Amino acid sequence: MPTASQIPPAMTRANGIELCYDAFGDRDAAPLILIMGLGGQMIAWDEEFCASLASRGYWVIRFDNRDIGLSTKFREGGVPNVLAMLSGQGDATGVPYTLRDMANDTVGLMDALGIATAHVVGASMGGAIAQEMAIHHSGRLRTMTSIMSSTGEPGLPLPTAQAMEILLSPMPTDREAYCARYSEVWQVLRGAGFPLDEARDAQRATRIFERGLNPPGAARQLAAIVASGSRKDALAAVRVPVLVIHGDVDPLVPLAGGIATANAVPGAKLVVIKGMGHALPISMWPQIIEAIASHAK
Repeated sequence: MPTASQIPPAMTRANGIELCYDAFGDRDAAPLILIMGLGGQMIAWDEEFCASLASRGYWVIRFDNRDIGLSTKFREGGVPNVLAMLSGQGDATGVPYTLRDMANDTVGLMDALGIATAHVVGASMGGAIAQEMAIHHSGRLRTMTSIMSSTGEPGLPLPTAQAMEILLSPMPTDREAYCARYSEVWQVLRGAGFPLDEARDAQRATRIFERGLNPPGAARQLAAIVASGSRKDALAAVRVPVLVIHGDVDPLVPLAGGIATANAVPGAKLVVIKGMGHALPISMWPQIIEAIASHAK
């Protein structure tokens, strides 16, 4: 299976900022944009995953969201008090940006690449960004796939205690400690019993570390999630074909979040993957890719 990018990583101006992106497959094929989750660099969409999706007849584009990887950092935004926001005691109006701004970034990337309409696939926070695109930019979406995300509505089940601790604990910033912590984090989010992924964790952590860490950026992204509130009511007006993919053992965004998303959008399809946590394990790629590709077709 080919793993090389058809377009090597490049920077482009989008929505007034700089985004780093690359792409796989035939430039003339139907565009399919992948949006990663909280604190996740674009390389969290594995090259083999992207190449396999491209082989199904898509021009697959992945990119670093604002405040992460090689894209523009919002250092002037400071470090928000996310704990206070989560407890309802913080000011949600003073955040540097919201998920809608991040949706506008993705539309800006489409503009920069000359893409009128695209299939859009988002994971976790990326799923919420894709939902914002479906709400505010429906004419630019051919289809939308929301993976391991939710509507953001109050009352949905909370993460497990272990997953919540991961969400709120800053990652170490020295290489050895970061790589060790990375493996621990994914043991919790992905779950045990995925040897193919466990064998790659050290290499993945090293690549992320070498591209550059930005813990305050991850905190600002988390603040954006909290400040953006519920999308439930707005999703009721979405007429884009929507697919929701969720694992039945997700410790960070429990399955109820995916069910709520599917219920919020008229005609949405729900695919529940048995044994999947808050991750895209290699052994489950065929099922995930088949669901995305079949929906886009």
